[in-house]
Amino acid sequence: MPNIQLLDGKKISFTNSIDGFELTKKISKSLEKVALIMEVNGELKDLSFRIKKDSKVRIITSKDKEGLEVIRHDAAHIMAMAVQELYPGTQVTIGPVIENGFFYDFSRKDPFTEEDLVLIEKKMKEIIDRNVKTKKVVMKRKEAIEHFKKIGEKYKAEIIESIPETEELTIYHHGDSWHDLCRGPHLASSGKIGKAFKLTKVSGAYWRGDSNNEMLQRIYGTCWTNKRELDDYLHKLEEAEKRDHRKLGKEMDLFHFREESPGAVFWHEKGWVLFQRLVEYMRMKQRLAGYKEINTPELLDKTLWEKSGHWEKFGEHMFTSETPDEKTFAVKPMNCPGCVQVFNQGLKSYRDLPLKLSEFGKVHRYEPSGALHGLLRVRAFTQDDAHIFCTEDQITQESLTVTNLILEIYKALGFENVVLKYSDRPEKRVGDDSVWDKSEAALLSAIKKSKLEYTINKGEGAFYGPKIEFVLRDAIGRDWQCGTLQVDLNLPDRLGATFIDKDGTKKVPVMLHRALFGSLERFIGILIENYAGKLPFWLSPTQAVVCPIAEENNDYVKKLFEDLFKEGIQCEVDLRNQKINYKIREHSLAKVPVIIVCGKKEVADNTVTVRRLGSEKQETIKREDLIKNMLTANKLPLN
Repeated sequence: MPNIQLLDGKKISFTNSIDGFELTKKISKSLEKVALIMEVNGELKDLSFRIKKDSKVRIITSKDKEGLEVIRHDAAHIMAMAVQELYPGTQVTIGPVIENGFFYDFSRKDPFTEEDLVLIEKKMKEIIDRNVKTKKVVMKRKEAIEHFKKIGEKYKAEIIESIPETEELTIYHHGDSWHDLCRGPHLASSGKIGKAFKLTKVSGAYWRGDSNNEMLQRIYGTCWTNKRELDDYLHKLEEAEKRDHRKLGKEMDLFHFREESPGAVFWHEKGWVLFQRLVEYMRMKQRLAGYKEINTPELLDKTLWEKSGHWEKFGEHMFTSETPDEKTFAVKPMNCPGCVQVFNQGLKSYRDLPLKLSEFGKVHRYEPSGALHGLLRVRAFTQDDAHIFCTEDQITQESLTVTNLILEIYKALGFENVVLKYSDRPEKRVGDDSVWDKSEAALLSAIKKSKLEYTINKGEGAFYGPKIEFVLRDAIGRDWQCGTLQVDLNLPDRLGATFIDKDGTKKVPVMLHRALFGSLERFIGILIENYAGKLPFWLSPTQAVVCPIAEENNDYVKKLFEDLFKEGIQCEVDLRNQKINYKIREHSLAKVPVIIVCGKKEVADNTVTVRRLGSEKQETIKREDLIKNMLTANKLPLN
């Protein structure tokens, strides 16, 4: 006689066991229609699951996060079913739910084409219209292996062979002809999926992510609860494609990549101007906030990385080199051990704390080739790092100060919507739990005092301390994790950092690791995409181009260019023998914010005609007013 407690606290008693279908019908007819799966005592279950004992039950619909995930999961299965109906002999491997959709990996000799995706979508809709029923079957391990081998699904058999013998194997059938190994849960029938989905692309993927294995074909899809949500997402994808920093970087002549150095940026002149302008801004903000800038070597002896714990915990991501005298060096993946060496020079007192040391340090980390993505995922990047040495009593206040500084900078760069993610101790870590307790409590206190929205990522902290991640939202609603703040009571002790306290004894300082952008390369990629290449005037690598209408105006244009250049304006002069409309189109494509046109009339009146990016309007102003306006617009946003 199970007693069922619902989410709202209501209790319903039954004389016999009951499944989800019966339960939802009992609750209400309207709920029966929209119910997808259920949560029983914290575990997600099919509606066919029978409840035999007292339980807490939550009915899940498409309005719930778990509801959308199960719709996407079923859509993945139906896609695989459609593929095998259309292309017999194709083997299925894995097909999980991912952010905004799903994918499935297939083994097939012939490559899938765009035309194939259209046909697969059509077949999926046919299967959904058939409303095929879902059935869960439990199989023994040996039986399941033999079964999938018999039907030619060698990948499924291999997956099962890697599953522990004690684990229950469940097979989900969709209709009479198609089934797959799956933990579930799943919808009662294919009709529950709806048709708010679209297959988006095909890419390659190694079996089990190992480059030594066969290359499979991965079909991606997106799926939503209704057509409006689907259309909104597809529109966002279109916008994202237009804003792709790799495409805009080429149009704006900022950077490129080469196979000779994968994951490393080849900055062009204009890209490097943008990079250095950001550094200039950051340097000024940090100086005003009391930071002292340092610089440490990129190559450090293995022994230092062993002392710091990086060799053990991070070694697989490090680039190393052996010298003729048989010493091993590592290219630094992080700046912190080098910074501690600077702190250790000379005796430090409690009066020196907090001591803030900043560094624009180049670091290198191994990333698999398949994970590299333009500026957003690289192997070599520049961290806008800083390390704050302080006492335990200063952790909360310094964390608040860092948080406010980060928010100021993000706002100045056009990002006002920021969320914090708090991550506590990971399973793989250094240091005693008592030390971690202190670090976590102090950092969490700072987060709460900031009164900002935050989420908790259990077990996602750095190996040496808990951390805050700063997640900002861009112009088209995408979230980007950028800045970080980490509390470290372990590394200073491991590397012998001390200060003289008020009582004359030596104490180990707390070390706050802080990065505002995280990676300058990545942040530039985010900036480009957020602004669709139309960067703020003060940040634009080319702020203005001066164009004569005719050759006779060249001297006037050259003098104007010289005057602007001397005032620190990043400008160019275009003396090419091309029509003015051609020049305007070309410089607009390159996202130059101001195009200055000078003809016979402008020369006579000592004026200029200005055309601003994104506007069809032209403005004629005095030459001196132009310079004055540009100087104002070019000021760093320090307040």
